[in-house]
Amino acid sequence: MVFMSQIIAALSVLLIAASALRTPLSYRLTRKTTIGTQSVMLSLRGGDEDSRSHTLKELVKEMVESNRKIVVVTGGVLSGIGKGVTASSVGVLLRAMGLRVTALKIDPYLNVDAGTMSPFEHGEVFVLDDGGETDLDLGNYERFLSVSLTKQSNLSTGKIYQTVIEKERTGDYLGKTVQVVPHVSDAIQKWILRVAKEPVARYGASRKEIPEICIIELGGTLGDIESMPFVEALRQLQEQVGYKNMCFIHVSLVPVLGSPSEQKTKPTQHSVAQMRQLGLTPDFIACRGLEPLQPATKSKISMFTSVPENAIISIHDVSNIYRVPLMLMEQNMSSMLAQRLRIHHSARVKTLSCILMLLSMIVLIFKVVPLLKNGPIWPIALINLKVNVGSRW
Repeated sequence: MVFMSQIIAALSVLLIAASALRTPLSYRLTRKTTIGTQSVMLSLRGGDEDSRSHTLKELVKEMVESNRKIVVVTGGVLSGIGKGVTASSVGVLLRAMGLRVTALKIDPYLNVDAGTMSPFEHGEVFVLDDGGETDLDLGNYERFLSVSLTKQSNLSTGKIYQTVIEKERTGDYLGKTVQVVPHVSDAIQKWILRVAKEPVARYGASRKEIPEICIIELGGTLGDIESMPFVEALRQLQEQVGYKNMCFIHVSLVPVLGSPSEQKTKPTQHSVAQMRQLGLTPDFIACRGLEPLQPATKSKISMFTSVPENAIISIHDVSNIYRVPLMLMEQNMSSMLAQRLRIHHSARVKTLSCILMLLSMIVLIFKVVPLLKNGPIWPIALINLKVNVGSRW
C-alpha cells in the first residue's frame, strides 16, 4: 500500500513537470527586479494592457512617423446617399495634389464578403485583381483613383468577428474575456492601419508604392446598431494618431419640400448631433440634394452644427459622376483639406479643372456609345478613369 502511494506520488510529480515543460513562455512566471523590492509578474499574451496593445501601438507610431493621413467619409439620414462617389471624388483631389492614395470600404453587415450576396439586394459583385469579391464602391475607387486595390481594402463585420473568434479559438487571448471593446475595436484599428500602409500599384502598373493618405468609407448610416464597433474604433483611432492626421467628412441629405420649395436642414442637424453623441466630430459636411445649396441654407446648417460655413459643401445631382470632383474643387475643398491635414498644397491641382471638364464633355458626347461603359479614358497622365455611362447617384 505504501509502495503504491509512492508510485502515485512519483507519477504526479512527473506529470506536473511535463505540463510545465509544455506550457508556453507567455504563461511562465518571470521575475522583475525593482528598487528595494522584488515582485513576481505573470505575463499572459493578451492578458494585460501592454501586451494587448503592443502591436497597435507600433502601427500607430509608424503612421505618425510616416506622416500618413486618414480621411473618413460617413453618412447620415439614409443609406445610398452617395458616400462612395464623395469618397472617390475626394481621392481625385488628393491625387491631383501629387499624393499617393489608397482606399478602404467598411461594410457593417455580417457577411464575410459580397460574394454570396444577392445582386438584386446589394448590386453586382466587383472582383478585384487578387480575386477578392467586394462591394461595387471599390470599382468606383479603382476608376477614380487609378489604383489596383486588394481584398484587404474591403472590411466587413463578418471579417472582423471571424478574425477575433479565430484568435480566441487558437488561444491568443488565453483566458481573457473577449469583448467588443477593446478586442474588436483594436482589431478594426489594426486592420485600418495595415491597409493604410499597404503598397498599392497604379492601374496597369506592376510597381507598388506606399500610400501617403487613406480614404475610408464607413458604409450604412450613423446610428445603426451594426456599425457601432466601427464608430468606436474610429473614435479611438483619432485619439491615437492625433487630430492633424485624421479628418471626417459627413454626407447628409438636404431635401426640398413644400410649395414654394424650401431646403430643409433639420435632417442634417439631427444627423450631426447624433454623430457627436457617438464621439465623432465632422470637419466637413457634404450636403446631397436635387439643387445647389442656397447661402441661407449653408448659414443655417453652419449655425446649428458648429461647422464653418465654407466647410459646408454642396453636392447636388449632376449628369455624370465625373463632375463631382469639379464641384468639390469649385468650393475650395482641395485647399481646406490641405489646411486641415497639414498637407503641402501642390500646383498640380490647378490643372484638374480642365481635365475633369474634358472628361465630362467626353462622357456627354459619347453617351450613346455602349463600349464606353467598360473602356478606359486617359486624356492625361494625371488621372486614369473608366467611364461609367448613364450612372446617376
